[in-house]
Amino acid sequence: MNIGIDIDDTLTNTYELAFNYAEEYTVNELKKEIQYVNRERIRNRFTQNFHGWSEEEDRAFWDKYYEIIVKNVRIKPFAKEVIDKLRDEGDCIYFITARHISEKFDIEEVTRTWLKKHEIEYKGIYLNISDKAKVIKNNNIDFFIDDNITNCLNVLETGIKTCIMDGLINCNFYNEKIERIYSWPHLYQVISRYKKEIGGSK
Repeated sequence: MNIGIDIDDTLTNTYELAFNYAEEYTVNELKKEIQYVNRERIRNRFTQNFHGWSEEEDRAFWDKYYEIIVKNVRIKPFAKEVIDKLRDEGDCIYFITARHISEKFDIEEVTRTWLKKHEIEYKGIYLNISDKAKVIKNNNIDFFIDDNITNCLNVLETGIKTCIMDGLINCNFYNEKIERIYSWPHLYQVISRYKKEIGGSK
């Protein structure tokens, strides 16, 4: 089976790290009081919207911290073990991420280096992807997981089995056709069940 996996906040705990840098940036650089807005209304640009920054402040934050965050983000517990199991069972792993191109560093090199450091093996990787549904179709992906609501809804329209990785940004989202995943062991269980439903690994 071909499995498409998002990276940030699906494979990694990116939100957690970015949030802490955002707090530091707000207090020590912007010299502002931290004022949180309602998380329920935030789906994109969480740093800017959550902290009430201007677009310029948000750009300055990511210009300074983007490389630091993607280089130092933690892998989610048991993600490597589950990916290893899936590969041993004959599944092909494709990472499909919206990580954008930066003029300051090579995002592909940094991402591949991070994956190598964590001994994550995969068949393909696609970066700077705004239309994940298109990549899904082109690579015959059978199963997809992401933490982004819009990506999940778009991929669901293609007829592909789609799951959403639980997170603060999507915690109030519900769609009966999109199963919520709470951990990587849970993801493995759902994938294994899906394989049985479709008659085994492809």
